[in-house]
Amino acid sequence: MSSFPILSNLTPHEHERFAAHRELEARLKQSVRGEIRFDSGSRALYAVDASNYRQLPIGVVLPRDAADVEAALAACREVGAAVLPRGAGTSLAGQCANVAVVFDYSKYMNRLASIDPATKLAIVEPGIVLDSLRDAAERHQLTYAPDPATHNRCTLGGMIGNNSCGVHGLLGGKVVDNVDSLDIVLYDGTRMTVGKTSAEELDAIIRDGGRRGQIYAGLKGIRDKYANLVRERFPRIPRRVSGYNLDELLPERGFHVARALVGTEGTCVNVLSATLNLTKSPQHRVLVVLGFPDAFAAADAVPLALQHKPIGLEGFDHLLVEFMRRKGLALTELNSLPKGVGFLLVEIGADSPEEAHTRAEALARDAGSWPDSPAAHVCTPEEAKSVWHVRESALGAVVFVPGEPDRCEGWEDAAVPPELLGKYLRAITKLMDEYGYTSPFYGHYGQGCVHTRINFDFRTDAGLRKFREFIDRAADVVIEFGGSFSGEHGDGQSRAVLLPKMFGPELMQAFREFKHLWDPDNKMNPGKLVDAVRVYDPVENLRYTPTSPANHPREETQLETHFVFAKDHGSLELATERCVGVGACRKASGGVMCPSYQGTGEEMHSTRGRAHLLWEMLAGSLRKEGFQSEAVNEALSLCLSCKACKSECPVQVDMAQYKAEFLAQRYKGRMHPLQHYIFGFADKMARFGSVMPGLTNAILNGPMTSPLIKWMAGVAKERRLPELARRPFVKTRKTGLEKIRDSQAATSQVLLWPDTWNNYYHPGSLNAAESLLTEAGFRVEVPRGHICCGRPLYDFGLLDHARSYLKNVLDRMEPQIQAGLPFIFLEPSCASVFKDELPELFPSDRRATLLRDSVWLLADFLAAKVPGFAAGPAKERLAGKQILIHGHCHHKAVFGGPKAEVELLRQAGANVWMIEAGCCGMAGPFGFEVDKFEVSKTIANQQLLPAVEKASDETIVVADGFSCREQIEQLGHRQARHFAEVLADSPRK
Repeated sequence: MSSFPILSNLTPHEHERFAAHRELEARLKQSVRGEIRFDSGSRALYAVDASNYRQLPIGVVLPRDAADVEAALAACREVGAAVLPRGAGTSLAGQCANVAVVFDYSKYMNRLASIDPATKLAIVEPGIVLDSLRDAAERHQLTYAPDPATHNRCTLGGMIGNNSCGVHGLLGGKVVDNVDSLDIVLYDGTRMTVGKTSAEELDAIIRDGGRRGQIYAGLKGIRDKYANLVRERFPRIPRRVSGYNLDELLPERGFHVARALVGTEGTCVNVLSATLNLTKSPQHRVLVVLGFPDAFAAADAVPLALQHKPIGLEGFDHLLVEFMRRKGLALTELNSLPKGVGFLLVEIGADSPEEAHTRAEALARDAGSWPDSPAAHVCTPEEAKSVWHVRESALGAVVFVPGEPDRCEGWEDAAVPPELLGKYLRAITKLMDEYGYTSPFYGHYGQGCVHTRINFDFRTDAGLRKFREFIDRAADVVIEFGGSFSGEHGDGQSRAVLLPKMFGPELMQAFREFKHLWDPDNKMNPGKLVDAVRVYDPVENLRYTPTSPANHPREETQLETHFVFAKDHGSLELATERCVGVGACRKASGGVMCPSYQGTGEEMHSTRGRAHLLWEMLAGSLRKEGFQSEAVNEALSLCLSCKACKSECPVQVDMAQYKAEFLAQRYKGRMHPLQHYIFGFADKMARFGSVMPGLTNAILNGPMTSPLIKWMAGVAKERRLPELARRPFVKTRKTGLEKIRDSQAATSQVLLWPDTWNNYYHPGSLNAAESLLTEAGFRVEVPRGHICCGRPLYDFGLLDHARSYLKNVLDRMEPQIQAGLPFIFLEPSCASVFKDELPELFPSDRRATLLRDSVWLLADFLAAKVPGFAAGPAKERLAGKQILIHGHCHHKAVFGGPKAEVELLRQAGANVWMIEAGCCGMAGPFGFEVDKFEVSKTIANQQLLPAVEKASDETIVVADGFSCREQIEQLGHRQARHFAEVLADSPRK
């Protein structure tokens, strides 16, 4: 126990003493058809959400249907185990962490039962992702109005538990305003449907008696006893999320029991399905961005902006913009902002484009007469998309900022009357200044809700005292302005202890009576929000505290790592702490991250799940197992090392790097499996086989030999092994490298890198690239003999060998590196080695920095160095051609995607489309491995293969990645070509 006084004096909660784990597990496995997980890895996975808190659950249930939920509750009742319903685990106040049996609804109970456009009602299961509902509703020009920034992964069950809001609260309010009825089951097994209740219905239910009648009688008693206090003390603001929604029981609200249960954070009932109110979706939307010279002035202008009746009104300040620039996030998108220190994003919605634009232009003109005369910019649809991306990235963008202290939630979503927002921001800033705290401001300004991420210190006793005192005083500031401690994220553990300040002792008693009606045994998420005994204090259960293992690592966790982890003070453990749990890796589609989660729907196969397990291995519940942890190994086994998290994760978790380091440490001092060496040294295999390529190909794919080779190498029987070309590219050239005499001689000279894949398998791509570079006026040089970056070695943690490969490159290519020759690459995965891994393995070698800065992909080089190049001879070759481009994952993650390819091919007169797909699913050796084939196929079938199949026979499919081309050819039965071949109009050889 910490020496911190509050922690030292707290009584442990009764439910934390639960010890019948094995008995409960057996009972659940006997009665539940869904998945039951009580292993240490699964418990560790569900120990945290997106908050500061961590509590190991008893176990995890993944129910398949309502019957499973009822059976699981019965098993928990028999042994007295607490229960915690959970959606996507993106909650920010600690309500999704507890010593309880977690019911994860997201994997199976995620169906959309129906949408009725006439009544504007939708029936959903709790695990459905919000965007799935919204996409279906949009087909009827309807939407579900509450839309948090996590809309592409948060679940409706979680939103109901939290009373979520979002950008378009002005359009339709909070979840509590958009629930018609709920199908619920109580901890005691009672199941009922609740909704709006007339006086006659209420009397009839009470007369019928039973458990339902008892509850309704109790609710009526609470209403009658506390109605006047509710009317008097509940803040009358758009964003009151704190406390229970007892106001929904008032006669003027229709005694709406379903809405009274919204926002109870799993402390009262389990939701089995919900009937939701849909809202008309404005089909034409225009975004106006206003830039103010003062951050507070932006908040002051909210009432003026509201006069234009927007459907969304967001705001943020210059610190958010500065932090994003310093992290290199959304740099292109930030260019869409007008000049300013504070910003308002005002979205106008209408039934016609003319009306939307007219109203937007009127707003922009009107703003010129406001105080501080903000700069106004009416966005194009593309600009609007960019600006919304900036706003939605805010939570992750404000943490792990270079040169800034760590920032945490803890006081991050208070709400006040919108007309007082500017004054509140000044007051809370004054208080933060007093404590030496800083934070960006961003949030739902149109409804008076502002988010912060403050530099709290939870790792020292002094820091905890300071934090605890600050939030107590911040609560007073909010009350002074007639606001709510939570305007979106809920109370959970972060704010529950403060609620008496806001509601007073009488209403707190009303809350306790309300919870007792539904959960008399106090088994539903006990200790959170409201509790009969006591709620958890904000300084309990913190993931990082003065006494946590993370601050006192064992000697063996003081790792000597291969990578330097420069951004994380040389620590793999600190690197895993980057994950703040927002779950951007759990989205079902869009972008690349995270292909393995999209393919499996498993938390352990998300970037977040892997990061949490790695942290548990280094500093938490899996420390004893260390790098031999099978849970961590299993989680990382389906990581495709696509690097998408490095660019798409708002905190830039780099799971490909963590996986490589983990495997290197796991096999330190012992042999890797044979498969690791076969795949890892693919360059040596190709080099050896190229001596007699005909014989090699016959053996690799022969009817008698191929099955044996696949068995030995662990290759899926469905796969065809790539065939070597008749001659490697380097053997077709008469000249190699010329001696570099001086830097001036190198100005028109380039080095074309003969990567293993194009050199030995697709030499036509390199021939085409050489022709293009020569046509562009460059003298092309190529290294003599075999040379390789060692890309596959990282997939298997063979980092000592990988370093040796790179050392060889630095030594052999030193004259060219020192001379500053551009190194031109065709294979994105090979180029990314020199941009990404090389500096991490050779941090103090100047040659590594020089080489990193000399690396180009072919299209990027031509677009930058030879403007208009493709408008020349290439135009005659490609005019009118239809081209479909699939971007390699590393191309997107490290080089920003195939934008230059699109630009050059369009210059050449082609009609070009990008496949809006993430990873192809092959990922080097991954898709060939026998235990990964089905996942690889699932990933490919999500977006890539349907797009390829939809393309006409005349359409040219372009994929620069060797793996991508193999996947398209083997599963899509369509030849894909490298950009160089297409621009040079040379056929595959």
